[in-house]
Amino acid sequence: VKPVTPRCTVPKAVPVGKTASLHCHENEGYPKSTYSWYRNSEPLSPDTKPNAKFQNSSYSLNPTTGTLVFHAVHKADTGRYSCIATNDAGFAKCEEQEMEV
Repeated sequence: VKPVTPRCTVPKAVPVGKTASLHCHENEGYPKSTYSWYRNSEPLSPDTKPNAKFQNSSYSLNPTTGTLVFHAVHKADTGRYSCIATNDAGFAKCEEQEMEV
């Protein structure tokens, strides 16, 4: 069963250095969906270490739960965030939401 449009929760504004939690969830897809996050249409890597572009970001992304957590947000984390739920039957994307730091 193809995933339905996931419900995304993105904080509107977060003070620099604070923690920000973004959530993405849908529960109709079968098998269970995995989640990927995008900032300004660029995919956020679940593993931030090898990618130089994300070295200044301190976030952790859990593809199973759809949770994206910034441990200490930077100005550079400001942007439009969206999430895609994917399974064997297809994928669905939530609307982009702005997060300001």
